[in-house]
Amino acid sequence: MEKVPMTRNGHQALDKELAQLKSEERPAVIRAIAEAREHGDLSENAEYHAAREKQGFIEGRIKELEGLLSRAEVIDTSKLSGSIKFGAIIAIVDEDTDEEKTYQIVGEPEADIERGLLNIRSPLARALIGKDEGDSVDVVTPGGQKSYEILSIRYE
Repeated sequence: MEKVPMTRNGHQALDKELAQLKSEERPAVIRAIAEAREHGDLSENAEYHAAREKQGFIEGRIKELEGLLSRAEVIDTSKLSGSIKFGAIIAIVDEDTDEEKTYQIVGEPEADIERGLLNIRSPLARALIGKDEGDSVDVVTPGGQKSYEILSIRYE
């Protein structure tokens, strides 16, 4: 099985989500199914069908998280330094618009572009890997060609 790179924070967040699903969500949906069964005919019971659908989602997510966490390779980014690699927190500026952004390069399961967590497999992250402060990178994105300058690199 292929290891899944993850930051310590990403691993903790997934572990917390798994614990919450098992300790709160799963028991709640089991209670909802039991309540809906008490209402009689299950074939026309919308509450029952909705609760069963939610249960399927919860059980699927639990299995997914357990699989991810079992294959996780947690990387201590605080011990890293130098050029850009997994876990780096990078400040970049778009050379066309002068818009500055900060991203951390993380594993696929913890990526969330809205929170500045950049998937290591994304075109931007692949272009940044191995570069240093002051370097410029050209990235082919779905929106077209972009050029960025690397302002800073840090590891936490």
